[in-house]
Amino acid sequence: MAVFYITAGVNHLINPESYRKIIPPWIPLQENLIIISGIAEIFFALLLIFPLTRRVTAWCIIAFLIAVFPANIQMMLNYLRENNSGLWLSMLRLPLQIVLIWWAYSFTKPPA
Repeated sequence: MAVFYITAGVNHLINPESYRKIIPPWIPLQENLIIISGIAEIFFALLLIFPLTRRVTAWCIIAFLIAVFPANIQMMLNYLRENNSGLWLSMLRLPLQIVLIWWAYSFTKPPA
């Protein structure tokens, strides 16, 4: 999971244009949010490595995934409006958030 979020975070920083397109227009400070979200993903990934911070970090990731869900909806709406052939992928991404939340939730349990 840490590798997944490091990769996603780095992608925010090196490819911000792809994220700029999917931020709902009503959200302010879009440029800043792209950078902040990328840094947050990298930070969360690093904190997942340590057992002491893993549980709290997993809860932070769950909150993060809920917070960025409007971008997934915006992506689907954009693709629908553009008649983009990737519409089905953007629709698949919506329930994928549930899977990612479940994955993060699996890290909230105390170690056995």
